[in-house]
Amino acid sequence: MVAYVTEDRRPETPAEADGTTGLFTALGKMLKLLRERKGLTQKEFGELVGYGPDAISAMERGVRTIRPEVLEKADELLDAGGLFKEAIPEVREAMSRVRTRHPEWYRSYAALEAEAVELHFYANQGVPGLLQTGDYAWAMFSRRRPLLDEETIEKRVADRLSRQQVLDRWPSPTVSYVLEEVVLDRPIGGRVVREEQLKQLLRLGDRRNVEIQVMPTRIENHPNMGGAFNLLTPKKHPQVAYTEVQGYPRLITDLQEVRTIADRYGIMRAIALSPEDSRALIEMKLEEL
Repeated sequence: MVAYVTEDRRPETPAEADGTTGLFTALGKMLKLLRERKGLTQKEFGELVGYGPDAISAMERGVRTIRPEVLEKADELLDAGGLFKEAIPEVREAMSRVRTRHPEWYRSYAALEAEAVELHFYANQGVPGLLQTGDYAWAMFSRRRPLLDEETIEKRVADRLSRQQVLDRWPSPTVSYVLEEVVLDRPIGGRVVREEQLKQLLRLGDRRNVEIQVMPTRIENHPNMGGAFNLLTPKKHPQVAYTEVQGYPRLITDLQEVRTIADRYGIMRAIALSPEDSRALIEMKLEEL
């Protein structure tokens, strides 16, 4: 059972240096070397193992976990001679450590997110973590103040991308997003990073269990001016809400307070663009780049 606990403090780093990052970095380098020897692009290899080129790039850079089923396929496709298969037990153990290595203040939320049957997000500043590309996440962390060292940035990006595996889980959780239009327009990381991030939104929005809606800036009467939030429905638990302002997290479990936030979210979904119209808007912004 998950304990609903929050603390008004934030540690310096989001992950412990437990060796996990080193394992994924080493495997990623080997994966890239053998893929290039085979003459396969990231896109071509990704199609063979069921992942997009961004995901393959993140795996090769060690900022996303190479899942056991990918290692098994890669071993045969890249003629690794059992090298990747031998690493599968260590990867499974490392994945278990990843699930528990978030800082104490964040573990309650991270545990809830990992087991949630429904996930709903409202974002008004930047693209939410589960939708971010590796380069976008890097740009976000590298511009934080006070400045972070590169090792800390790597760890934070790795943690963020590892969380995205919740979208690959089966049975799939129901996931929805309402993004303010300014989130699409803000060029975090520059033009190329923004372009890849918009393409990422289109790719993930194609998933059967993911709906992305855009809240146009022109909307006059906005039902929520209190900032970004997440709504989660954990398996066998009531729905909860999560907010984070200036580095201070808050996990909300009071039923009335959660219901109020859920009502606001429902109104926002009703007045935002439909998923189809939102996709058309994202495509238009890509064409304008």
